[in-house]
Amino acid sequence: MSAHASRWSLALLMLAAIVVCWGCKTTPVSNRRQLNVIPESQLVSMGLTSYQQILSNEQLSSNQRYIEMINRVGQRIADVVSQEYPSAADYKWEFNVIKSDQMNAFALPGGKVAFYEGIIPVCQSEAGIAVVMSHEIAHALLNHGGERMSQELVAQGVGKLVQFGARNQTAERQDMIMKAYGVGSKYGVLLPYSRKQESEADLVGLKLMAKAGYDPSEAPQFWERFGQIKGSGGPSEFLSTHPSDQRRATALREQLPDALQIYRLEARVRYGIGDPVTPGAAQSNTALPASASN
Repeated sequence: MSAHASRWSLALLMLAAIVVCWGCKTTPVSNRRQLNVIPESQLVSMGLTSYQQILSNEQLSSNQRYIEMINRVGQRIADVVSQEYPSAADYKWEFNVIKSDQMNAFALPGGKVAFYEGIIPVCQSEAGIAVVMSHEIAHALLNHGGERMSQELVAQGVGKLVQFGARNQTAERQDMIMKAYGVGSKYGVLLPYSRKQESEADLVGLKLMAKAGYDPSEAPQFWERFGQIKGSGGPSEFLSTHPSDQRRATALREQLPDALQIYRLEARVRYGIGDPVTPGAAQSNTALPASASN
């Protein structure tokens, strides 16, 4: 065997050892096996630095109603996550609204969440915000971004893995986490979540919002609205890693019986749809202790 072939074989053995030692992990909630070669502490550190970078480059919203609603809904879901999942117990939650017409939101490791103003009217109510909020938090909780980064690093080989582990917080590293967690396209080409990850975040998010006291029936309705607003301008489901909005709405409806059971039996307070995004646009459900409502 040539020296070059020997070095290549050794590199493959090193890569296999790394994957076996670091990659044999399961996601919280769904218990799906996933490749994960990046320590949680590094992801949280990268998430914080990236979040600060984003906020320093963006204009924050001055819409007090939006800010209050995002913080109120976010904290209720964060309380559930912190209580239910030990891996998130030490997250330092932070919620911000970015002044932009983008219909987008994201959550980074460590509990750093941002909504763009453009998606909030689509939500229509606190429950609609909870659909988006819980979906994005589920991506972070399930370490989908870390999983995508791990897949890319492993695909690039041992050299990239060693380089990644040895370097400090470089611009390239921050760009990687922003891509992996779906932060706006102005920061680079996105690494889209797989259909499996999107569906997983939908279903876990459905349970999170139900436990936080928001009517999970709003989830399929949100995706139907979102699909109507997008129209036919987006890529077909076959060409996209995202399930179609109608397909995900259908899948969420199939899970509603279980989610409604969680909502009725496990939510400490049930808020229904909560307050409307636009004052006077919808009837706000009254919050009741779980033992007092149907």
